[in-house]
Amino acid sequence: MKWIRKTSWSLGIILIAWLVFAQCAMKFRTSDREAKKKFSDDGLLLFTATIPAAGCKLHYAKTGNNTLPTLFFVHGSPGSWMKFGKYLQDKDLLKKYRIVSVDRPGFGYSEFGHVKSLREQSAIITVLLKKLQNGKPIYAIGRSYGGPMIAKLEVDNPGMFSGLVLIAAALDPAAEKPEKWRPVLYKTPLNYFVPGAWRTSNEELWHLKKELKELGAGLSSITCPVFIMHGDKDRLVPLSNAAFSKKMLVNAKSVTVTIIPGANHFVSDNHYELVKETLMKLN
Repeated sequence: MKWIRKTSWSLGIILIAWLVFAQCAMKFRTSDREAKKKFSDDGLLLFTATIPAAGCKLHYAKTGNNTLPTLFFVHGSPGSWMKFGKYLQDKDLLKKYRIVSVDRPGFGYSEFGHVKSLREQSAIITVLLKKLQNGKPIYAIGRSYGGPMIAKLEVDNPGMFSGLVLIAAALDPAAEKPEKWRPVLYKTPLNYFVPGAWRTSNEELWHLKKELKELGAGLSSITCPVFIMHGDKDRLVPLSNAAFSKKMLVNAKSVTVTIIPGANHFVSDNHYELVKETLMKLN
C-alpha cells in the first residue's frame, strides 16, 4: 500500500507538471520583446500594439511603410499573428505593402482564452481595420478559420477590402463534421486537461458550423476579387470548400481558384512562394 501511495503521489505530480507545461507551451504565441528582437536581427523594425476594440483588447503586429497598400493577415484556429511572421519579414512584399497580422480575439495576446463568435470578432477587428485605413487598398488573407473571418469582415463592412485571399478556408457548413465530442470537453471539467490555445479552438470550432450557415447568405454581397488556394490532400478542411466558396461568391468581381496537387492543410507554410506570387499580384 505504501508503494501504491508513493506511486500515485508521483503520478499526480507528473500530471500537474504536464498540465502547467502544456497550458504555457501551447499558447502558440511569442512575446513582443522576443519577436522584435528576431525581426531586428534580420534588419527589420516590428511594430506591435494592443488597442481597445469593442470591449476587447486586440493585439496586432505591423511592418512596412504606412503610406503603402496593406496586406492584412488573419490566422486559423489555434494560432497567432506569428503564424505569418515570415510574410511580415519578406523584403519583396515590403517594397509594395504595409503588412499587418492580428491575434484573433481569444488567441495570442488578444484576451487569450476568451472565446468570441465570428460576429463578435468581426466587430472587434473592424475597429483595427478602420484605424489602419490610409486611403490605399487593404487586401485580406485568411487561413483556415481565418477564411470565414475575413469573409465576415467584408460582409459586415462592404468595400473594406480590395481583395480576399482564402487559404485552405473553411466556408462550407456541410463540410464541417458534427464532432459531438467537442462540447463534452469544453462543458465539463475535462476542459482543464485541454492544453493552451486548443481549449479556445475546441469551443469556437464547435460553433463554426452554425456560424457558417448564417454567413452563407451574405457571401453574395462580396464584390471584390477573391483568390482561393486549397490543397487537394487537405484532411482538416476538405477540398469541397473551394468549390462551395466559388459557387457562393456570385457577385465577386472575379474568383480565381488554385488547387495545389499533393498539398495538405498547411498551404501558407509549405507553399510559401506560390502564396507570395499571388500576393505580389494583388496590387
